[in-house]
Amino acid sequence: MNTQVKIFSGTSSQYLAKKIASHYGMPLGKSTIHRFSDGEMQPSFDESVRGCNVFIVQSTFTPGDNIIELLLMIDAAKRASANQVIVVTPYFGYARQDRKVASRVSLGAKLIANILTASGADRVVTMDLHAGQIQGFFDIPLDHLDASSIFIPYLKSLKLDNLCIASPDMGGSPRARKYARFLDSADLAVIDKHREKANVVSSMKVIGNVQGKNVVLVDDLVDTAGTLTKAAEVLLDEGAISVRAVCTHAVLSGSAYETIAKSKLEELVVTDTIPIKQPAEKIKVLTVATLLAQAIFKIHNLESVSSLFI
Repeated sequence: MNTQVKIFSGTSSQYLAKKIASHYGMPLGKSTIHRFSDGEMQPSFDESVRGCNVFIVQSTFTPGDNIIELLLMIDAAKRASANQVIVVTPYFGYARQDRKVASRVSLGAKLIANILTASGADRVVTMDLHAGQIQGFFDIPLDHLDASSIFIPYLKSLKLDNLCIASPDMGGSPRARKYARFLDSADLAVIDKHREKANVVSSMKVIGNVQGKNVVLVDDLVDTAGTLTKAAEVLLDEGAISVRAVCTHAVLSGSAYETIAKSKLEELVVTDTIPIKQPAEKIKVLTVATLLAQAIFKIHNLESVSSLFI
């Protein structure tokens, strides 16, 4: 008997899960989140999952209830005799806590990996982790998808002359180099930045020639947008013709929308791993639903997921 696929979603990712299920060619599974008067959650599946490969779509952005809800859904699926429970978390929250940067701090990315495993997840699918080494934090299979397969065709469609790919920090240079390679060997630049504290950049210096170039900043996420908008100013001061940015995860906290609107960025291109909170003229959203649906198909049919990478 063939194992059946069923796709479910937590509360925060319903908007994306519906598109994924549609691209897969099936309806989104029915589930309910019961809430007690004090806010405690009790998820339940409203259809049988016995013997099924259950895919649960839920990004773990704030609030923390999104993580708790996901863990409870995993546990419910395991207790309902699912064959496998595969967590599809397009945005893996707490990924910025991938190493100890000071004494007596938590290693949040490792902790989240541990509790996903402890809750009963058999596999995890995610996109553009903040640091590649986070893959090693998991003791279960992890499929790390890459949004470059979405962004690169879009950038090619713009037909920009004198293209230069830039990383907003030294750590992102391998990502920028990859984009440059697939964009007809575009030029490469890196911004050396110094932070006084989290989310606050004190200085920036461009490494590379951006004179007369159309520059594309590439990053895994955009939070307050302070780094990107300041980088755009620095690049333009160095002689760039235009600056736009592509970032997979649109965290966009605080006054980020206002910051982007007032910035010198031509546009900010993001994906829908996190929902956009408000419409913005400079923000363009590309969907990851097709890519994730293809990944679900390949995982279920025991095919190689690497064919989805550029």
